[in-house]
Amino acid sequence: MLLLGLSLARSVSAQLTCQAAEAAQNLTQPQYNNTPNKNTNAGFLMPFVQSFLYTVQPHPFPEDLILKIIKDPQQGMSNQDQVTEILMYQVGFLVCIAIGILYIVLMPIIGFFVACCRCCGNCGGKMYQKQTSSIHCLRRTLYFSVFAITIIIFAGNICMFRSNQALKVSVNQIPSELSNALDDMHTFLKAVPQAMENVVNESYRIVQEVTRNLDDIGRQLGMKVQQRFRGTVDPALQLVRRLHQESLNTSDRLGKLNSSLVQLQSSIDRIQANLTAVRDQINQTLSEPGCTGCQNLTKDVQKLTVDTSISFPSLHDFQSALDEVIKADLQSKINEAEEFFRTIPQRLTNETNDLVQNSIKQLNDIKAQISQVSSELHLSALNDVSRNLYQVQSDINTYLLKVESADDIRWRVGVALCFVVLLVVACNILGLVLGPLGLSPKEDPTRRSCTSDCGGIFLMMGAGFSFLFSWLFMIVVLLLFLLGGNMYTLICRPWNNGLLLQFLDTSGLIPQLELGPALGLKTNINISDIYRDCEKNQPLWTTLHLHELVDLGDILNVSKYTARIREEFEKTNVTLSSVNLLSPEIKNQLINISAKATNFNSTAVIQQMNAVSSINLNTTADKIEILSQQQPTAIKAELQNEALKLRQIQADIEVTVFPQVKNLNSSIKSLQSTTEKINGTVGEVLSKVAAAQDFLNTNTTQIVKTESRRFLDCQVDYFTAYADWATIMVTQQVGRCKPVARAVDSVEVVLCVNMVESLNAFWFSLGWCLMFFIPSIIFSIKLAKYYRRMKYSDCFDNHIVMNHIPRAQIKIT
Repeated sequence: MLLLGLSLARSVSAQLTCQAAEAAQNLTQPQYNNTPNKNTNAGFLMPFVQSFLYTVQPHPFPEDLILKIIKDPQQGMSNQDQVTEILMYQVGFLVCIAIGILYIVLMPIIGFFVACCRCCGNCGGKMYQKQTSSIHCLRRTLYFSVFAITIIIFAGNICMFRSNQALKVSVNQIPSELSNALDDMHTFLKAVPQAMENVVNESYRIVQEVTRNLDDIGRQLGMKVQQRFRGTVDPALQLVRRLHQESLNTSDRLGKLNSSLVQLQSSIDRIQANLTAVRDQINQTLSEPGCTGCQNLTKDVQKLTVDTSISFPSLHDFQSALDEVIKADLQSKINEAEEFFRTIPQRLTNETNDLVQNSIKQLNDIKAQISQVSSELHLSALNDVSRNLYQVQSDINTYLLKVESADDIRWRVGVALCFVVLLVVACNILGLVLGPLGLSPKEDPTRRSCTSDCGGIFLMMGAGFSFLFSWLFMIVVLLLFLLGGNMYTLICRPWNNGLLLQFLDTSGLIPQLELGPALGLKTNINISDIYRDCEKNQPLWTTLHLHELVDLGDILNVSKYTARIREEFEKTNVTLSSVNLLSPEIKNQLINISAKATNFNSTAVIQQMNAVSSINLNTTADKIEILSQQQPTAIKAELQNEALKLRQIQADIEVTVFPQVKNLNSSIKSLQSTTEKINGTVGEVLSKVAAAQDFLNTNTTQIVKTESRRFLDCQVDYFTAYADWATIMVTQQVGRCKPVARAVDSVEVVLCVNMVESLNAFWFSLGWCLMFFIPSIIFSIKLAKYYRRMKYSDCFDNHIVMNHIPRAQIKIT
């Protein structure tokens, strides 16, 4: 728990300070071949076969009995008690052998007597069939019985074909499977020294990495210091940058506003001059003597005017304040602060030059100490094992050629046996097809068709072949049963449940397997323990108890060297000067522009623009046109002409003045929005800059010291993380011995799962067929008589005479 807490603390520190303590990735495990292929062609029969063999041999693995035979093999057969014990253990096999021998003896004898009886006219040999009322029912019963038995035999025959082919495939796969297993072992034996070399080489990489970090201390430490500063300073500088941009934008908008005011005033003056001229013409026309009712329009004509002055509060003070801020050049202050941050790495590099040189000397000592790991673990013994495996592989390849040649002969014999059984099935199927096909149930048995007669003959042929070959095949079944059954019960089953490996662990059984003393360990190591650990893919450190040979913690203890590096860091005093973000004069200018922006008021000018926008000369023009209709021709023409001029002036106002008013209104709103932003930004800038300046003045030295310690911890964590990583790699990753267990499993798969299971499936399928030959013979012989042509006929009348029963009659009177 203490080591876990320390490692977690270091990892948190590393995450905060740098990307150090990034220990190397896990060791790349070598690529091994695929797991052994399990031949599944006969696998569907194995539950039945295993259940049968467990019934035959329910006893556990005879460890004590085998030990007695191994220790004293000469007295094995002379010792009566030991022989009795062997026979008691094999009692299930003996019973099966007795049944098989009985089958072998009785089947040819029974076949001989049946043949003799039929030749003498007995046992169905007389070609006469008595016709009864149940003959059809009996024929159908026998037919379906033979059909069901034939299907069962055919299923067993299919299993024979599949298991025979599966055994051949298994034998053919032996070279590749064993070659893959041995190749995996060679790969494993080569990978262990390579992995240890990679662990040591990783320490060299760590030393080089830390050396590069020390040489680059100015940049790496400077970046961390910059990050600490920028968290507080950057927001303030960003606000100053935004205020500078807003000042420029506001100055530009003030210029546009002044230009818009001048343009609008010029347009209004021009329109006012035109309107005054038209108004004077209208007044002159209305004052003529012939004008009727013209006095009523005098007041409307006097209202024909445009406000010629658009007054706006003076923007001079606001413009002056903006100009002062712009002249102060806030961007230069930002650049000055950025330059301060940019030069931090170089200044730190200059101040830590001696520290770097002293630390690199300590790194070379660490490198020399870690290199001892490779020499402490003696791995030369793996080379001897590899050479022995090459010799074993060469011997296996020599014998496999002979095995393949013998298996080819076995496969041919197995195919022949399968086809003989298939011949019996074919005879039965032909009899079952041809018999009913040519049979007429109401026809006299002596007149049956050739097709029906052939069906009966095929059934008799099937029975004859069964008698002829079954007892010979039973000999094959017995031999294969003894071989495959005992291999499964004495080798495969205890191998699968681990009893065989435990038996090999028996003290003194194999003296060369005393691994503990051979490796110089205090404790002994069992084969079953090694297999169990390798099956879990445990490393050699755990499997072979290498901690008893090597003190890995002492070799990977680099704390004494890292303590010296830490001491060198503590002696070095690294300092940095500060920077002034904004001068007091600039702060006063910002306060001034904020006050001027607050005084900006556009309400009055907006009201004036609204008054201009409400001008409508068309109303007066309409009244003048109405009045002209009541006047003489000359006055009428003058009034209509003057109304037209008013409309033209109104059109000029709408085309020229109204867009300028709208543009001016937009400029005012934009300027008002900008001044509001400036007012808020100035306050935020002064607050943020003050906080940032205070942070720089009070924390610069402390930040440099803190980041220096973190940088040091980061470099130390490289070695701490490496030591932890190397410990994990050596104790958990180097020499994961799954290939060893897989090699053992490959032998089990090749021998037991593929070969023995296929062999057992073959004799089980053949025995299955032979057992059902007995009912097949019986029912086939009986059914054949219902299809064969008889020599003697038998009459049977199945008509029943029905007498008429008179019905009662009622006489009506």
